[in-house]
Amino acid sequence: MAETANIAAMAERLSNELFAEFFWNITGPMNKNWSCEKKEQHNLDTHPSDVVFYYDDPYSRNRVYVNCDLKSYAKSSITVSAVRGALESLSKQVSCAEVSDEWRELYIHPNVTPSICGLLFVYNHDGEYDKDFRQHLKSLKNAQLDLPKGARLVVLGPEDIFWLDNVRYEIVQMRGRRTGSTPLPDPAHCRYFYPQLVRRKNLELEHAKAATLEMLTSQLIVLEYDRQGHPEHKGLVLFYRGKGESADEFTYLFDYLRSLQLLKEGVDIEIKLLNACPVAQPMFQKAQQVYIDGLSDTSAASPLAERVKQIQYRRMSQVLTRFSDIELGMDYA
Repeated sequence: MAETANIAAMAERLSNELFAEFFWNITGPMNKNWSCEKKEQHNLDTHPSDVVFYYDDPYSRNRVYVNCDLKSYAKSSITVSAVRGALESLSKQVSCAEVSDEWRELYIHPNVTPSICGLLFVYNHDGEYDKDFRQHLKSLKNAQLDLPKGARLVVLGPEDIFWLDNVRYEIVQMRGRRTGSTPLPDPAHCRYFYPQLVRRKNLELEHAKAATLEMLTSQLIVLEYDRQGHPEHKGLVLFYRGKGESADEFTYLFDYLRSLQLLKEGVDIEIKLLNACPVAQPMFQKAQQVYIDGLSDTSAASPLAERVKQIQYRRMSQVLTRFSDIELGMDYA
C-alpha cells in the first residue's frame, strides 16, 4: 500500500512543479472526497478531487478551476479501459462540482465568476511508454461521459506531459546566465502572451498571467518578459511543438508575429523546438531568407527585414523527469 501511495505521489509532485511554472495556483485541500450530488445516477456516495488548480482567463472575468485526476501509471497500465474509466469518473466529478455547494465551499473563491473543467493527467512514471496515446483517445468516442453543456474535459497523456515538462525545464534554465541566450528575469516580470482580439478584448491583462489550458494543449506556448533595467524592452520566447521539417512551419511563426505587430524594435524573439528534425536549423534560415525576399524588391535592409533577421532559433535539450518511490516515501517534509 505504501509503495502504491508513493507512485501516486509522483504525479502529484510533477503536476505541482509543472503547473507552478505556468502560473497556476492550488486552491483548497488536496486528495479530498466530497459528497456526490447525483447518487442514483452516478451510483456513488462521494467523488475525489486530487487537486484543484485555478488561473484567471485573459479574455473574460472568469476564474478557471481545473479539477484534476492525477494518474501515475507504468507502461503496462496505460490501457484503453484504464483511460476510459478515469475519464468517466472525472466527468462525474465535473458534473457534480457544477452543482455542489460543498465543492464550491472547498475550492471557489468569493466574488469571482467560476468556470469549472476537468483535467486527466496521465504520467508514465517508468518512462517506458512509447505508443501513440492519442490512439487511446480516438477509441474513447463511446465513453459514457456525464458532462454539463459547455463543460470541458482535457487529457494530458505521457507525450503531452513530456513536452510541457521540457518547456518548464527550459524556462528554469533560461533564468540562469547561459552563453548565447538572453537570461529570463524572475517570474514577477514574466507572463504568457495573449494578443488583443478584435471581438474578445483582453480584459484581465495585468492579472491573467497564466498559460491557459488552450495554450498548453496547442502547438505554441508564448512567454513574454520584461528586460530588467530596460522597461521599454521586452522579450518573447516561442516554444513550438513542431519539428521544423519545412520552411513553411517557420514562415507561419513569422506571419503570426507580424500580424500581431511584434516584429518591432525593442522586442527580442527566440523560437525554441524540442523535437526538432535534423534539418530544422537550415529550414529556419531558409524561411528567414525567403520571408525577407518576399517583403518587396527593395526591403532587404528595411527595419522589418532586420527584425526578421534578428529572430533566434534554438533547440531545447530533452529531459525526462523521474522520481524514486523510495525517496518519495522518505520525504517527510
